[in-house]
Amino acid sequence: MFTVDEVREIYARTARRYDRAVRLFPLLGARMDRYRRAAVDALGLRHGSTVLDLGCGTGLNFPLLQERVGPAGRIIGVDLTEEMLEGARKRTERLGWSNVELVRSDVAEYDVPEGVDAVLSTFALTLSPAFDQVIADVARALPQRGRLVILDLKRPDGWPAPLVRFAAWLNRPFAVTLDLGERRPWESVATHLALVDFREYYAGAIYLSVGEPRPRP
Repeated sequence: MFTVDEVREIYARTARRYDRAVRLFPLLGARMDRYRRAAVDALGLRHGSTVLDLGCGTGLNFPLLQERVGPAGRIIGVDLTEEMLEGARKRTERLGWSNVELVRSDVAEYDVPEGVDAVLSTFALTLSPAFDQVIADVARALPQRGRLVILDLKRPDGWPAPLVRFAAWLNRPFAVTLDLGERRPWESVATHLALVDFREYYAGAIYLSVGEPRPRP
């Protein structure tokens, strides 16, 4: 596994070509747009909602989030890497959105602000060694019926070992290593929140996990 500083350096180098690289995944059968849309749908957002995108990268989720929250809503994008945030900034400016706030921070050091209705993280949280702490912090900050939705990679059950190794190698430019399979954030969702939904995509290599706060006394 890479350290946080190593992940930052990797994405600083990858940022300029990140969006182009992601567009290659459908050629391998991964329906990334469909998975992202399912994740955003699971947030339960309404016009005027405030949503936090942890590990927002270049803002690939922002168009879908804008559809849900509208101009009266708010999007907060947090990312470790300034170069990735620059991509998100350019996207925001190009599309004329005035309701997006961008924050450079390690997600483990970021305090979820008051007023956040839902939290999203796509292909990012597994890279944080502190993923369990992050999920616990989000669970405490979410309002009743607020949602945490995670879309991320996992080690697929039943894949032959050589294929798993090849998939890890293919994703190494995104800081993916074979031992990341030891991290299981969906279990942390079930620990700190009520697990509302869990789905697998791409033959188990991608998962969607949805959690809500348990009833509070």
